[in-house]
Amino acid sequence: MPLMTIAGEWSRIGITGFGGPSAHIALFRKLCVEEHKWLPAREFEDGIAATSLLPGPTSTQLAIFCAWRLRGLLGALLGGLCFITPGLVIIVALSSLFFAHHAPKWVLGAELGAGAGVPAVAVSSALGLLPAAWKRVRGEAAKERLWILYLVVGGAAAATAGQFLALALLACGAFEVGRERWAGRAQPQRLAGSLPLLVVAPALGGIASLAWVAFKVGALSYGGGFVIVPLMQHDAVSAYHWMTNAQFLNAVALGQITPGPVVQTVAVVGYAARGLDGGLLAAGVAFAPSFVFVTVGAPHFDRIRASEGVQAFLTGAGACAIGAIAGVAVPLSLEIGHLWQAGLAALAAVALLGLRRNVVIVLLTCGLLGVVAAAAGAPTGAL
Repeated sequence: MPLMTIAGEWSRIGITGFGGPSAHIALFRKLCVEEHKWLPAREFEDGIAATSLLPGPTSTQLAIFCAWRLRGLLGALLGGLCFITPGLVIIVALSSLFFAHHAPKWVLGAELGAGAGVPAVAVSSALGLLPAAWKRVRGEAAKERLWILYLVVGGAAAATAGQFLALALLACGAFEVGRERWAGRAQPQRLAGSLPLLVVAPALGGIASLAWVAFKVGALSYGGGFVIVPLMQHDAVSAYHWMTNAQFLNAVALGQITPGPVVQTVAVVGYAARGLDGGLLAAGVAFAPSFVFVTVGAPHFDRIRASEGVQAFLTGAGACAIGAIAGVAVPLSLEIGHLWQAGLAALAAVALLGLRRNVVIVLLTCGLLGVVAAAAGAPTGAL
């Protein structure tokens, strides 16, 4: 397999891959399994199953895994970078427009319109993750009750105390491991070593703070790309004041409507914090764990999938993450500042939750309606 083929095909998917992880997985299946038969179907499905057990963006890790299987470490690095880079370039370019000091009124309207649809996207994302996660515990009453508790903990943390969400994720996962171990079904896990880091790192400032926020996004985002939202919101808005709540809504919307992994949202936060250098730093730190997890762990994926301790941790942390994704809709909704935005938020909720429309189309429509509202004289300034 020539490296140039990997570069070209992975870049193409990075450019055309709108629609989130499910769309990316379908594109890689079509490329690697159906069209070229580079990978057996069973091995591709095993790759999906293994990467879904890892924290971080699943579709990015699958892109790295497929390239690793074809050309080893060099292929993995090249494939991952080519998948990530197109979306990163686009989202940084849009950040420079949306965060301009004197942005045109139509841009402000597009920002506020797209941002108004984000709370509905959060709820829709959480609901989409529920069925598969519930299968882990369905049929066992005690596990079902605890799973619901983890869900509530995550929702409460995201809605009221986002700065503690990383601790909540780890605590729910560790508690489930301990419960399984006590029941004699799981092997001991060494999770406590990361807790001091969680306590100390947020006290750092400057570049270290931005790197820490990006690291949480890349290394602790269990349960899908949207869980990065509650992980980032408190730090970006309240703790370090890199952006306003309205700007954070815009950042989330940009991450949804651009191609490539949703985790690219962290680049918008980095851009708001320290310009172009900050955006690139945040993206680099956020995606680095995925490269490490896959290139180091890929030879051991069978054991990872078979580990009862890993499965137990993901049962707890995954439920907490889904609750957090839904819970973040509360603070996001509170940042909708204009009456016309509230109308768009309601329309987005109907389209996504009632009619099951595509997220990208809904957010782009909200943005377009925001442009129309701004042109008609609707308020676009801060309240």
